[in-house]
Amino acid sequence: MDAKKFQVEVLASTEANVLFLSGELDLGTVNEFRMAVEPLAANHSVPLKVNLRELSYIDSTGIGIFVAVLKIRKEKGGALIIQDVPAKIKRLFDMTGLSKFLTIESEAV
Repeated sequence: MDAKKFQVEVLASTEANVLFLSGELDLGTVNEFRMAVEPLAANHSVPLKVNLRELSYIDSTGIGIFVAVLKIRKEKGGALIIQDVPAKIKRLFDMTGLSKFLTIESEAV
């Protein structure tokens, strides 16, 4: 398996925690994302933002982790903001109905 297939970078600050995803988020890489996002999802004191600008592919496992994070954030009233969603991934979010539950920003803040 290619170690560079998926990467996640975390920018944590007092104003927001931002994860930058790149590559392919699928069954083989979802644990890397899960380990990065779950501790931040539990912190409801700041918004959680996930930037998808460099994400090229997502499968149902990847979508599932977004649903899980969304549930964690909603339980405690924390915001989950998805930034810069590529068109083909946005279509997938739309087809699965996930878009209705996400806050999507077109430009990184």
